[in-house]
Amino acid sequence: MLNIEQFRYGDNLAYLLYGGAEAMAIDGGAWLEILDFLDKNKLQLRYVTNTHRHYDHTPGNEHLLKKNKAVFLDCAKLADGEEIELNGDKVVVYRTPGHSTDSVCFHTGNNLITGDTLFNGTVGNCFSSDMKGFFHSIQRLMSLPDDTRVFAGHDYVRDSLAYARHLEPQNQDIERFRQSLDPDFLYSTLAQERLINPYLRFNEESIIQLIVQKGLPHETEWERWNSLMSID
Repeated sequence: MLNIEQFRYGDNLAYLLYGGAEAMAIDGGAWLEILDFLDKNKLQLRYVTNTHRHYDHTPGNEHLLKKNKAVFLDCAKLADGEEIELNGDKVVVYRTPGHSTDSVCFHTGNNLITGDTLFNGTVGNCFSSDMKGFFHSIQRLMSLPDDTRVFAGHDYVRDSLAYARHLEPQNQDIERFRQSLDPDFLYSTLAQERLINPYLRFNEESIIQLIVQKGLPHETEWERWNSLMSID
């Protein structure tokens, strides 16, 4: 099973998957810290890739590639279901359009690196204008096991939880989750997301009633999710 290391640069989060002597950098904007970690742990960087090509996720690519003999994997060219082998383990690519047309997630073991598709407590903005595609991407991630750990592309968790409390003020799980957070290693499980993230709770009665009160469409899952995305 591969290990995962998290690095911060601003509110962005970079990741290194590694096992044995091999590593893979994802959204490696914290390239200096990543290079230091590779050196200290005697790891060879095999791959450099991204969850999507927005500029804030790609600034470390050239630095990491220049310092290593790593292979660059263009996220826009990765196939859905493609398996990337690292130290004998598999990292599976999920194409998850919505935030951007080229958004992907990386799944290995019980770790899911989601970029700006799924955050801890919220979802990304739909810059692609493909709201239906975004909905299907979220549905796909929701089908994964409860113990799946969500490693997002940004630390937006304070604002996300504040907004979740605004939508569901009676939801005590939101505060329980906030108190359990480790700011030095930020993640949530999908089980927790189902309890706190309004954009995964579109079938919960409290969310349905909120949508009804707003006078928004609510008959189908798609309508409820789309309505939630439209609430300010």
